[in-house]
Amino acid sequence: MTHEQMSRSELSLLLFLECASVDYGGAVAVERMNDDDIASVEAWHESGFVSWSRIASDCLPLPSRRTYCCTLSEEAWSIAQAERRARYERMAASRSWFTTDEKRNAHNWVP
Repeated sequence: MTHEQMSRSELSLLLFLECASVDYGGAVAVERMNDDDIASVEAWHESGFVSWSRIASDCLPLPSRRTYCCTLSEEAWSIAQAERRARYERMAASRSWFTTDEKRNAHNWVP
């Protein structure tokens, strides 16, 4: 699978899982996922793209909304990184603001 072969919703899901991996050690709040997301993650699990399973109930801190765990494969990490960079480039290309340095350079301002 490549970055270009993934749909927009698949890329969004992958970044959601990447955030769960980075911010929560892989623990996922499954109620933030819809049925299509869960079906995609289960298919990815079967293919080895990600690892996906429930967290044992006696290991859950109470109260806990993060009841599933994911582990990204090297391929998934690479694609997530490529999509993060692509999102940045899309956002940067359409920004409507300037930094103070850009503003000064545009007007040849010298303090």
